[in-house]
Amino acid sequence: WGKECLTEMEITGEAAALVELVTGDVLDRKSLEGAIADCTALICATGARPSLNPTGPFMVDYVGTQNLVNVAKEQKIEQFVLVSSLCVSRFFHPLNLFWLVLFWKAQAEAYIKASGLTYTIVRPGGLKNEDNADAIVMEKADTLFEGSIPRTKVAQVAVEALFQSSAHNKIVEVVARSDAEKQSLDQLFVRV
Repeated sequence: WGKECLTEMEITGEAAALVELVTGDVLDRKSLEGAIADCTALICATGARPSLNPTGPFMVDYVGTQNLVNVAKEQKIEQFVLVSSLCVSRFFHPLNLFWLVLFWKAQAEAYIKASGLTYTIVRPGGLKNEDNADAIVMEKADTLFEGSIPRTKVAQVAVEALFQSSAHNKIVEVVARSDAEKQSLDQLFVRV
């Protein structure tokens, strides 16, 4: 469950020359040390896969994130972006029926906030595989409680957080809405 390989991604265009894909296991600290050696920033977008194993969210979303944070501190990573989930602060949310998935994501958020690393926590709404023309809506923590967003837009927010000082040490919640006014990501980060 921890062997979510970055090699499953496809990088094209200009980014292909700027990105190196590596394999790591969030439950194996040694593999992480090699995987993030010489990195200056880290985006963690792991998540337990649906399964009948009740320890999946604890191991992947909490222990795995702890491992990444600890190795990031050792390697002096300059910025850590964690992709979490909307509603992590709502213990009685139905998603917690699935092995406390939101609870363990909330614990991971608390761990990174206390780590001393510069961080951005991105809490997306329900993830969609298909992109759309909807505008990204960004709010502060514990403001949005419903909505969805394409995975590509979540990736854009996570990557942009690396380049915006206004994203440092913030929790942002994001969804996409057709009736929202389009704004640049830097405008959204400044506003939150």
